[in-house]
Order: sequence, then C-alpha cells, then structure tokens
Amino acid sequence: MTDLSRYRPNVGVVLFHPDGRVWYGRRAGTPGPYNWQFPQGGVDAGEDLETAARRELAEETGVTSIELLARTEEWLAYAFPEDYGGSKQARGWLGQKQQWFAFRFIGDESEIDLQSHEIEFDAWRWGALSEAPDLIVPFKRAAYEQVVAAFAGLVV
Repeated sequence: MTDLSRYRPNVGVVLFHPDGRVWYGRRAGTPGPYNWQFPQGGVDAGEDLETAARRELAEETGVTSIELLARTEEWLAYAFPEDYGGSKQARGWLGQKQQWFAFRFIGDESEIDLQSHEIEFDAWRWGALSEAPDLIVPFKRAAYEQVVAAFAGLVV
C-alpha cells in the first residue's frame, strides 16, 4: 500500500449525459494527443469532498444542474512523473489522491460555459466512458481505468 500522506487531496467528476455518454474537456494549451480529461481539482482545507466536486465542476464547466449518481469510496492515486516539474510537485506533492463522483447532467447544454472561471478547458464533447484511459496522459491512465471500472455500471 502506497503512503498517500504526500499525495494532494483531489476530487474528480464524471458527468453523465442522460443518454449514457460522458463529458470530456480538452485541456487548454495542452498539445495532443493526450489532452482530454474529466473535470478534477483540489480540495480546500476542511471542505467536504462532494462539495469540492460540485465546486470544481462548476468552476471548470459552468455546470450546476446535476444529480449525484455514485462515488468511489477509496482514494485512487497517481504519482507525478519525475520530470513533471509542475507547481504541485514543486510544493512537495508526489502525486494526487482522488475521490471520484459520478453526476447526471440534468440541465441544458447552454449551461456549459468554459469561460466561467479560470480557464481549464478550451473545448468539450460527449463520448463513451470506455474512451477515457486512451485520452488521458499516460501517468494518469491506471487511475482512469479504475474510474471507468467503478462507474461502468452507470452507462445506459
């Protein structure tokens, strides 16, 4: 078992369309091919995990019209590559530990606003849940495989 004390607490969101497809965002300023992912972000000190998931989803996509479908109970973790060099790694984090939430989108697509906060994504699309591990950067792939397995039963 990996000691997760030096992994940044984080939440991830899989947003399900009523027809079973899921929402993917293309990371702004990130060249392909591995630049599509689900919304995710850090947990503020003292913040409830579901509250953090709802906040991150709203900040990154503008979406607030959602219903909770499921969540993971265990932390899913990934380590940053040694040459990653991002600000989180510079602050001493070895990687991120995540709790994942599945929400059903119950709003209108006009609600999706990628400019609603700090720009995380520059494009979005609906796709199959099973695509996720092939779209994400390789160092997050194992975590995404776990997310797909956890939420596969929610696909219509």
